[in-house]
Amino acid sequence: MAETKKEKFDLNVEEMLKAGLHFGHRISKLHPKMKPFIYGIKSTVHIIDLEKTVQYFKKALEFIQELAKEKKVLLFVGTKIQHKKLVEDIAKELKMPYVTERWLGGTLTNFQVMKERIEHLRELEEMKNSEEFEHYTKKERAKIEKEISDLEKKFGGIREVEDLPDAIFICDMRQDSLAAKEAHKKEIPVIAICDTNVDPSLVDFPIPANDDAISSVKYILEKVKEVIKSQRSKVKDQKS
Repeated sequence: MAETKKEKFDLNVEEMLKAGLHFGHRISKLHPKMKPFIYGIKSTVHIIDLEKTVQYFKKALEFIQELAKEKKVLLFVGTKIQHKKLVEDIAKELKMPYVTERWLGGTLTNFQVMKERIEHLRELEEMKNSEEFEHYTKKERAKIEKEISDLEKKFGGIREVEDLPDAIFICDMRQDSLAAKEAHKKEIPVIAICDTNVDPSLVDFPIPANDDAISSVKYILEKVKEVIKSQRSKVKDQKS
């Protein structure tokens, strides 16, 4: 990627504290490789060093800025219950793909099969919208509609993706470690929120922060959204 002039991103430690980014897990759950990101302990819970969070988050945002500049695709992954709606809403606003249901093995490593399933979904939808559909029995129609619903739930967020994404953003590395493993196999960069119980070395751009609190994840995703929208606006202005 071509170099972009480094910008000052609006990352405020006070705001991070209010959003709860600093709260890690209990000390018994610490992953050894997260030790450099620990500030201290409070009531048997590790506290994340937010100065480190700012440092690493800036690196992640610089990379995301480059992606947006080159109109590349960032796949958002957030399958934890409290993340789903937030991830879906932000991804849709940015017109980026997303996975909020269970990560299906082979989504990246067997991408052609995924595309075939998505194509099957489109064919079923066309069938449902055709006059021919009325000739099926009530039982047959119900079966087709259920299959459409199931496929839409599994692949709805990635149905417009024609090629592998250029990078993926994972909200919870412990929940979606398979997504990270598949991305590495396909040499796709991984950006991820890393709480104190995960291995940050598995991530290309780790963001040390609380991955449980919705306020923490929302703060991070909103900053990602701001950077992408800002960069798109700059590219648009340059063309006009």
